[in-house]
Amino acid sequence: MNINKITRAMSAVILVGMTLPTLAEDRSGWYLGVAGGPSHATIAEAEIKADLLTSGYQTTEFRFDDRDVGYKIFTGYQMNTNFAIEGGYFDLGQFSYHATTLPAGSQHGRLTLDGWNLDLVGTLPLTERASLFARIGAHRSTANVDFIGTGAVNILTTEYRKRSTHYKFGVGYEYQFNRNLAMRIEAERYRMDDAVGNRGDIDLYSVSLLYRFGSASPYKAVTPVAMPVMAPAVAAVAVAPVQGTAVEYCSGLEIEFAIANNDIARVNNENLLVLATFMDAYPETTARIEGHTDNVGTETANQRLSLQRAQSVVDYLVTEHRIARKRLTAVGFGEMRPLADNVTDAGKQANRRIHAVINCATDIKGLQPLPARVTLAMELAFDTDSAMVKGQYHDELETVANYLRVNPELTATLEGHTDNTSPATAQQVSKARAQSVADYLVTKFGIERSRLSVEGFGSTRRDTYNINAAQRQENRRVSIIIGYPD
Repeated sequence: MNINKITRAMSAVILVGMTLPTLAEDRSGWYLGVAGGPSHATIAEAEIKADLLTSGYQTTEFRFDDRDVGYKIFTGYQMNTNFAIEGGYFDLGQFSYHATTLPAGSQHGRLTLDGWNLDLVGTLPLTERASLFARIGAHRSTANVDFIGTGAVNILTTEYRKRSTHYKFGVGYEYQFNRNLAMRIEAERYRMDDAVGNRGDIDLYSVSLLYRFGSASPYKAVTPVAMPVMAPAVAAVAVAPVQGTAVEYCSGLEIEFAIANNDIARVNNENLLVLATFMDAYPETTARIEGHTDNVGTETANQRLSLQRAQSVVDYLVTEHRIARKRLTAVGFGEMRPLADNVTDAGKQANRRIHAVINCATDIKGLQPLPARVTLAMELAFDTDSAMVKGQYHDELETVANYLRVNPELTATLEGHTDNTSPATAQQVSKARAQSVADYLVTKFGIERSRLSVEGFGSTRRDTYNINAAQRQENRRVSIIIGYPD
């Protein structure tokens, strides 16, 4: 066994990958990989010496080579974040021994082991890119043993071949470079039968390169709509002139959602008001409300969640703004149309969104839209289980207070949130955080308490996945949303 074997394995992976583009695009859960590294076998020295002694030969010297290089080619299907099924072909290398005997002679033995395996792989994410994994499975392998005798040692059967099924297991570390490419460092143990009645273990310590299909173009460009898209924080209707005296008005909308949530955040009510104002002014227009998700979870669950998000916007427009339901269509695209890289938290957040496409209307008299209004939103981070307002936010809170003073007709809602560290007290802690910010605005800047509303959401509206300390920090927050009179 030598490094050329690994080179041949990598070439085989490339050739197989070239023949599977259709499968890769249709089934994004599939992946393919190649691994290689040092292997180590347990040589049954005591059993070999005992066999020679039984045959009348005393061993005077015993040497062995229990190390080589092995490789494997594998494919798998990632069922969800935590579990995958993986199978492939492996060759663990060649191992040998040499025994010198009395009467004068020698026996040389050589073992090779290769076969096929099927494993269940469990994954524990550590960060957005790094994870630990463990595997357990079975392998169907062929052991080939060759013997050579010299001098007094007479070998009657020089070749043995045995096919058997045994267990295997392993542990490792995986790092995801991007959505397609990952690297693994792994240690595996294969239980084996050496074809002459001895059992032992062969260990493979490997580095592997893994390619996940279905992601060659993970950030598909969304087909552009022939209209300007509204910025989420500005309540103005975009205007585009057309031929003649008529003026064509078009409107669009983008809003984002919390993880696994289809509730419309209060900060987005202003943006939905823009959409409703446009549709009220042009009753002949219709709108297609498109829901999208990140790639966490199964495709089926994400498809369902995206449709629920789109439907929640439709229901809101119908109940709060009296837009006729027949003018609104809800569509769910799941994770199929990402705008950003799902590898980062910011990318996932951008992909949890609603995109509203409103057909254009033409009016000779022109539209007089509501004046643009500022939607002011601020987020404050907190320490674990703490409701103390940090000094770094004092200047920003003063800005909020000054804005409320200048606009006495406005109100503010303070929404408290937590991570998943203390589930039993999450609701209480989140409301205490919102209340502490409200108290600060009242005591430090004299804002009337009647203008401030306090709500606690516990850990129900996550911005990130609580996998590590940095993500939990982002979820410990208070959002301040300015409200306008009707």
